[in-house]
Amino acid sequence: MAGILNEAERARIAAAVAQAERGTAGEIVVMVAARSGAYRSLPPALALAGALIVPWPLIGLTGLSATRIFLVQLVAALALLVSLAAGPVRARLPRALPRPLRRARARAAARHEFEARGLAGTSGRTGVLIYVALAERYADVVTDVGIGPAPEAWQAVLADLVAALRRDALADGLVRAVEATGVILAAAAPPRPGDADELPNRVIVTE
Repeated sequence: MAGILNEAERARIAAAVAQAERGTAGEIVVMVAARSGAYRSLPPALALAGALIVPWPLIGLTGLSATRIFLVQLVAALALLVSLAAGPVRARLPRALPRPLRRARARAAARHEFEARGLAGTSGRTGVLIYVALAERYADVVTDVGIGPAPEAWQAVLADLVAALRRDALADGLVRAVEATGVILAAAAPPRPGDADELPNRVIVTE
């Protein structure tokens, strides 16, 4: 997934994380996912829906037998399934879902990654995940219980990051998000004597 962020951009973001963490006991992790899930069930569902439509114009406009119509329907289903499962088409499939469903799926993925990446296991419960799902154009910040609630501040961070996504300025948006997160965390979770860097600063990029 080197195409999502090049090495120089990843290094910039990692450096921003390291700098932000110097002023806080918080642990910041940045994760960029090509999509929030595999959407494996979506191509078969869309292919089935398309295949169910095929017989009706054939019944009304042709004299084909039921057997021939069934064969045409089967071929159409297979063709749709193959085309929808292809890489370029599949990458755009999430946008075929209603926006609330896309957001709910991406939100659930962000919370799953928060647990899976060890952010809930920091010593002071001060983990923060900045999560981006590109196919859904979704960004989220997930915080642990050691970070006091500051919803207005996080909304401003997310608004700027989503705006950067729309401008195809992902790296710049993530750097600014990390810097803003560092400012929030400096107040919510100030540094403590003997603090250790518990989680890697590198950007996590997944398909």
